[in-house]
Amino acid sequence: MTDNDESDTNDYDVDPEARDQREIGREMVDESTGLGSVMAHAYRGELDQATTWRQRLDQTTTWSVTIIAALLTWAFSNPDNPHYILLIGMIIVAIFVGIEARRYRDYDVYRSRIRLLQQNLLANALDPSQGVVHPDWRVELGRDYRTPTLKVSLGEALANRLRRVYLALLGILLAAWVFRITAFTPSQEWLTSARIAIVPGSVVTGLVTLLYTVAVAVAVWPRERRAKGEFREGNPDAWKDDRDDGG
Repeated sequence: MTDNDESDTNDYDVDPEARDQREIGREMVDESTGLGSVMAHAYRGELDQATTWRQRLDQTTTWSVTIIAALLTWAFSNPDNPHYILLIGMIIVAIFVGIEARRYRDYDVYRSRIRLLQQNLLANALDPSQGVVHPDWRVELGRDYRTPTLKVSLGEALANRLRRVYLALLGILLAAWVFRITAFTPSQEWLTSARIAIVPGSVVTGLVTLLYTVAVAVAVWPRERRAKGEFREGNPDAWKDDRDDGG
């Protein structure tokens, strides 16, 4: 082996968990480094991917709201319109929950990488005195770039989207359906009004109850949180200090 080969081997013999290697944010401030330039481009790329998936989440929510608005308008436009159109809306929204949960899992992959870079690279560049949050962050990020993996389970993704958006939308449909089978047919018993063709009203009501029980159970079932949250409760005055504001 030549001296040049030995030199090349030593160049790659780097411990990413060593203090001088994991706290490269400090070095990025002092001088422009090749690795710092790479990480800056990587960070911009991850932001772009996260923004794209965030927009896809918003699109699904927009579709759900639009469909619900259309169904409510049609269901209450004429007393003769069938109530089961609202039940169809519940099924459609349930499908959208599944679609959005899948998209949320993809979105969380890029958000997790962004948080890893923010906590250990950008924060270290701004305040080197605090060190880094994850000593092995370079190993963790490198492993995820080599073998990308989902960070949250399907159950956690479903629970997140239900709590944030879809329980409220399903609640609106439920309230509208109950009002539709009671207030619009005062001369009939509500179980009779809930009937669909040959399906008894008790069966329809039981299926609706089952759907909402499952949705609430998924949303509130205790589980370990895997998603990397970006925001935590804190004291707003600690960030915006009027004494330094000058006005």
